[in-house]
Amino acid sequence: MRGTGGPPHSGVTAGRVESGGFFALVLAWAAGLIALFLTEYVQVTYFYEHLATTERLESFGGRLLCIHLPNAVCVALATWIAGRTHREPFRESLPRHLAALFAVPLFAQIVNVGTHWGRVSAEGLLMSCAVVVVGAVAGYGVDRLREGER
Repeated sequence: MRGTGGPPHSGVTAGRVESGGFFALVLAWAAGLIALFLTEYVQVTYFYEHLATTERLESFGGRLLCIHLPNAVCVALATWIAGRTHREPFRESLPRHLAALFAVPLFAQIVNVGTHWGRVSAEGLLMSCAVVVVGAVAGYGVDRLREGER
């Protein structure tokens, strides 16, 4: 039988498996975006308000400590949650699992650069890119470590 992904009359078709894989990706992306929005909201609302003073943000070290490192933690957490939400058996496909993991940080960076284009310094743009890369790789690393524990 053409187009079947399982035994005859089992009800499993290649189209259903593919659509299930897409739904698993969308679910992982949604979980990652929600995690990113929530962690960034907490960071901006509570962390910046109390710790990010004008004096601290004048130096590179202050900006690194008060802005970039907390952002990297938020990106890492969102990446890890997207990876953990991407369910079996779809996570066994490396390209699909990488898409589940890295789409959220990539999307966030595109939105960030698009909204701040022309108003951000070269340092801000480079550090923003570095934060996304470091956070995404850290989230991927934690996901792989947790996968190895199983």
